[in-house]
Amino acid sequence: MTTVTLKGNPFAISGELPAVGGAAPDFHLVRGDLSEATLDDYAGKRKIINIVPSLDTPVCATQARRFNEAAAALDNTVVLVVSGDLPFAQQRFCTTEGIDNVEALSTFRSDSFGRDWGIGLVEGPLAGLNARAVVVADENDKIVYSQLVPEIAEEPDYDAALNALAG
Repeated sequence: MTTVTLKGNPFAISGELPAVGGAAPDFHLVRGDLSEATLDDYAGKRKIINIVPSLDTPVCATQARRFNEAAAALDNTVVLVVSGDLPFAQQRFCTTEGIDNVEALSTFRSDSFGRDWGIGLVEGPLAGLNARAVVVADENDKIVYSQLVPEIAEEPDYDAALNALAG
């Protein structure tokens, strides 16, 4: 079982983040209008899947803001921010922060995303939420970049994720 740390303390996660070269697993997440979103909804588009525990933390908020800024310049690309927050809280956050280039999706109805993507925290104070990660998939859902951030309180490598789209 893989582990990540939170302020230096190790905690187990549910598996392994999908690797570069593999296929992005399907998902069933919840949009702001409470409808379901699946991987097929973004067919033919490049995808940055920006996974955070909760938008209600400083590092997660910064991560959402950074990808929102970058998203404006990306062609045929959707940026999805996935968190355990209720869709209403996600909408409020995005509205307050002026985030309009990303789509917020919630895991609140099911923990299958964390299991299927190998990033569900299974112990510690954030158990039930997801670890911090970024996955980039091409138009055919092939993973071209994958980063599990080893320390939950740290930001991902934005440049590496964005550069993966250039390759």
